[in-house]
Amino acid sequence: MADALSDVLQVVRLFGGVFLHARFTEPWCLQSQVKSEDCGALLPRADHVILYHYVVSGGMWVQVDGEPAIALCPGEAVILPRNDPHRMGSDLGLAPADSHDLVQTTEAGGLSTICHGGGGAETRIVCGFLGCCDIADNPLLRSLPPVLRLNTRSGNAAEWIRVSFEFAADEIAAGRAGSDMVLAKLSELLFVEAVRRHVDSLPASQCGWLAGLKDPFVARALMLIHGRLGEPWTVDDLAREIGLSRSALAERFTRLIGEPPMHYLARWRLQVAAQRLSTSHEPTVRIAYEVGYESEAAFNRAFKRLFGLPPAAWRKGRKLAAAAAA
Repeated sequence: MADALSDVLQVVRLFGGVFLHARFTEPWCLQSQVKSEDCGALLPRADHVILYHYVVSGGMWVQVDGEPAIALCPGEAVILPRNDPHRMGSDLGLAPADSHDLVQTTEAGGLSTICHGGGGAETRIVCGFLGCCDIADNPLLRSLPPVLRLNTRSGNAAEWIRVSFEFAADEIAAGRAGSDMVLAKLSELLFVEAVRRHVDSLPASQCGWLAGLKDPFVARALMLIHGRLGEPWTVDDLAREIGLSRSALAERFTRLIGEPPMHYLARWRLQVAAQRLSTSHEPTVRIAYEVGYESEAAFNRAFKRLFGLPPAAWRKGRKLAAAAAA
């Protein structure tokens, strides 16, 4: 499981950078969704934003539109992989305030704060925005639910995250510079830990890319594809390496992942190629061959079908957009 998941996370390229420390007093309720201008120059490379709320003390309810409400205690976090609109508060039945009207930007580290509520029991939270590269409908982002819940009060890795978050939250509250750098790395760990916990909790009947990581045969096929991307794979080759018949692998892979192995392979090759085009100066022809295409012309045609532009034009547009954001 770890190899395929790590490979996809590498292409998604998570990076933290925008943080908010909030103090609420009962009763309170907010409506929130991250807007592109909320991140601005702090996350200029982000195609997509993943939001999380971590409860340092007190408690609150969070509800994504169309999903059940979730009660959070200290040491718990919710992660919104799709950045859906949501409400949060001590009482979700109250008329919600708009979070954008309450944010106060501070000078230290570019961090922001919110202080809001009716003066009752206090809740302290840390909000973070993870930027990532959402290239061509990445299988991980496509497979995650609207809300991930993580309890950092249990598990070795989770305990380390909890203690570090609470320390960083105290540093932010005291106005000490540099705390945002600590939170940036912690945010990435928080997301990865939440994804791992989610995969472990999936029932045997679940379908989707993440469920495929739990199936020994499909997981092995994914690891072969991701680990040896440039090989001229066929379904017969994969089945032989895994120890299944061609038809059994094709049925199992398609049922769990949602598309045949060769379709997945073609899509993943182009995602990896797009990531390399946007982050390197490598010649297009080298990238084409290393991700498994026998000719640059075939690569150009496939890339244009998925992204709407030839590789060279797509790369130029990405670099111009990054320069403008910077």
